[in-house]
Amino acid sequence: MPIYQLSDIAADANARRRPDGTLVIAIDGPSGSGKSRLARRIARAVGDDFTVLHADDLVAGWDSLLEVPHRLAGVLAELRAGRTASYDTWDWAADRVGPPAQLEPTPTIVVEGCGSGGLACAQYVDFLVWVDAPPGVRRERAIARDGDTYAAHWERWAAQERELYARDRVRERADVVIDGRRPVR
Repeated sequence: MPIYQLSDIAADANARRRPDGTLVIAIDGPSGSGKSRLARRIARAVGDDFTVLHADDLVAGWDSLLEVPHRLAGVLAELRAGRTASYDTWDWAADRVGPPAQLEPTPTIVVEGCGSGGLACAQYVDFLVWVDAPPGVRRERAIARDGDTYAAHWERWAAQERELYARDRVRERADVVIDGRRPVR
């Protein structure tokens, strides 16, 4: 895999900006691949007025990953229309619905997380980035990040990721594929 420069990714993404000045970038890939670290860096490189939306906030528990693209599509439709988007969040620690959230539209929206590149939200996404790393690296990162809470659910979550990515061919449709073990400079 080539090593990407942040400035090149930003230029390629900005080239997809819509005539109304808006741009939605999705950063997808399996858990622990490095999506969250990359999201804010790409957002800043693309423009000053941005919002980062975390797909994890829209997951409704450990067994609902396959529904994330549909939930994201509703949020992105509102934002694309220039309206405030409201959605229920998920409280991972309590394993239940969390407080509602609202997101104001901005010219650049970066959606990061598993399912953000799904087919259900593809019509709203202008530029798709796929980030991946070997399973052992990803698991180690994810468990270091989220602890034992995630460890107990790793396999069932990974099975949903495989199903989602096979179904929606996210990696194959990506504009950029990044090796999450290598830094984007």
